[in-house]
Order: sequence, then C-alpha cells, then structure tokens
Amino acid sequence: MAFSKLGLSEKVLQGVRAAGYSEPTPIQLRAIPLVLSGKDVIGSAQTGTGKTAAFALPILSQLGAHQAVGPRALILEPTRELAAQVETSFRDYSRFTDLKTTVVFGGVGYGKQNEELKAGTDIVVATPGRLLDHLEQGTLKLDKIEFLVLDEADRMLDMGFLPDVRHIVERCPRKRHSALFSATVPPQIETLIQWAMNHPETIEIGARRSPAENVKHVIYPVSDTQKTDLLLALLNHVNYDSVIIFCRTKHGADRVAGTLKHDNHAVAVLHSNRTQKEREQALEGFRNGKFEVLVATDIAARGLDIADVSHVINYDVPQHPEDYIHRIGRTGRAAATGDAYTIMIAEDAPHVFAIERFISQKIPRVKMENFEYRYTALFEEAKPGAAAGFPGKVRGGRVHGGYHFAPGGRRR
Repeated sequence: MAFSKLGLSEKVLQGVRAAGYSEPTPIQLRAIPLVLSGKDVIGSAQTGTGKTAAFALPILSQLGAHQAVGPRALILEPTRELAAQVETSFRDYSRFTDLKTTVVFGGVGYGKQNEELKAGTDIVVATPGRLLDHLEQGTLKLDKIEFLVLDEADRMLDMGFLPDVRHIVERCPRKRHSALFSATVPPQIETLIQWAMNHPETIEIGARRSPAENVKHVIYPVSDTQKTDLLLALLNHVNYDSVIIFCRTKHGADRVAGTLKHDNHAVAVLHSNRTQKEREQALEGFRNGKFEVLVATDIAARGLDIADVSHVINYDVPQHPEDYIHRIGRTGRAAATGDAYTIMIAEDAPHVFAIERFISQKIPRVKMENFEYRYTALFEEAKPGAAAGFPGKVRGGRVHGGYHFAPGGRRR
C-alpha cells in the first residue's frame, strides 16, 4: 500500500515524497490509520522500523496549519541526539506546510529555544529535564497539547526519567491523543500506560529476542589484566571500516578512548557528559570517516542514525540482555553484514549467561591467534564435557579446548 492510501494530508504527502519514501513500513502501515482515527497507540518496535514517521505523519496531517496558540503536539525523547533527529524528521515531513517545530534539550543555552517558543510553535520535541525547566520558568505551557508521544519509553525508564515524565503528562490536558513507543514494555511502563492512556491499541512490530542473522557475534574470554591489550590487538588485526566500542561507564569510555588515541587510532567519544557541540562533532566525524572508532556508552546503542558500521566491540559486557541486542544491532544494518565482538572477563560470566538465556543460544567463544594469553578459568569452561556446554567444534577455523582461534588480519 502506498502512503497516498493512508489518509494523510496532501501537503504531508508532498513532504514524504520529497524525503524519498514511497511505501510505508509495517509499523507505519498499522499505526498511521490508528492515530488518524483518534486512537491512543502503543507501538512495540525496534529502532530502525520507521516509527518516527508512524507518529509524525498523522500528527502533522491533523495539525493542519500553524496556529499561534502555543504548542499542540509534544514528543518526549530520552536523549538530545534522538530529540534532534526527531525534530529534523518533523521539519522534513512538514516542509510544504507552515507548521513550526522547536527542539528543547539541555547542554545548550536557553536563548534560541526561548526565542522560538516566544515566536510561537506547533510541535515541541523535548527531553524531560529541559522541558521541566521551561515549564518552571514559564517560557512554555502545555495547556493546548492535543497530541502527546512518549518515544523510547523503556530508555526513559532506564535513565530514571519516569518521574519527570509523569510531572509533564500531568501538565497536559486530559483530553488528548497519546502514543507510546518502546522496544520493550516492562512493568513500570505498563503502569504508566494504564495511568496516561485511554484504551490504547497495541502494535507489535519486529520484536526481537535474538541478534539479526546477518550479524556474526562471538565472545573473546580473557583475564582482566589483559582486557585492554586484547582490545588493542583486535583493532590492529581485524579488517574494519568503522567500529563502535561500548563501555559501561562514562569514565571507562574516556579512559579507553585515551588509550586508543595513544595507539594512533582516530577516535571520537560519545556519552552524556560531553557537551552538545562535542556530541554533534563526534557523530558527524564518525559518519563522514574522520573518526574510524567511536567509543560510547549505551547512549549510542539505540536510536542514533549511524549507518555502515562494520564492527561493534563490547569492551564491557552489557548488564541487561536487551542492551546486547541493541548494541550489536548497530552493525549489519540495511541488510549489510556485520561483526560483533564481546570481551569477557570472569566477573562478566553471570551477565553473559543471562544474555544467552535471553537469546536462547550459546555465543561462540574464540581466541585470537598470536595473542599471548595469560591463564583464566574461563578457558576451562569450553573444554569437552564442561558444565557450561560450550561448543567443541566451530566451522572455519582451528579448535582447541572448545575454542575457535580467530585468524588475524591487517586493519584497513
């Protein structure tokens, strides 16, 4: 079915065509008619399924023309990067209308945001913290909101934003249309849904509990004293075009980035302590090839528009199984193939086993050729008959004690 069959306004359809889209994705096909009909919607969808257009297009169609009454649509996002991307999408889709969109997030001054809000805007895309600041300062009111979207709700939960979200929802009119999009719907989100939404329709698209088939993922066990040495060896011996390295903490990301720069790698860093300008420079430099390595916390695991990532390396094992899927899903996008490596030390074992239970498969353990390993008890787990039941044979390489020895190769 074409977009023209979904009931969108002609000016919004012009924006869709100008953006280069012709056929809706599954979530767009199902969500757009529901939003147009006035239904509240829950969309359980992964990043990359086209969910921004699923709520942006019907909202823009119903807003019609600019009105100087205050914002009529509010879209909440967990991070600055996501807010900026969604604002860009709204501007693109509404380019043939006179509707105005304003993005509101922290890390930058209030000047431009205050000017746009004072001039009058129809759509506000915001992160919770900065939005609350504007509400407290009286530079923004939500009493005219007709459409409310809570995007990446599980990320907002993970980042501790749900209390702020509740305060914001309380400021919106009770009579409104609401939509919530989330890759997962844990109990806290269910509670929010029951409180904030009115008989919502649920759409489940692309729910994934396993890695994409076009992503080859393996684990490199190593002693904790050799963790950084193994990372350097991987980068210096694996053929890659671009790689994202995930760390658990902001301090850890800075430390790893410093080590890689000392080893003459072109490195960018992305985490929440970086200024907005630094984050934009890191993303743009990584996209255009100025930086071949991006060291990041889980802020980069979902939502960010980063294509053509050939490799992902989990320097730290994620503590939540869902984050493993999101992290390694940064490679192998748009039907391309990708490789994901996870460096595992002894204390990571419970988290690795939780990931394997979640995805219902064992992740192959591999060793790097020509790397001088120090002994770790993790190597014993892969021997034939061991309790962990790891594979004793792996195609395409030599096996010793249940481990595949990954061939080395020069870095591009």
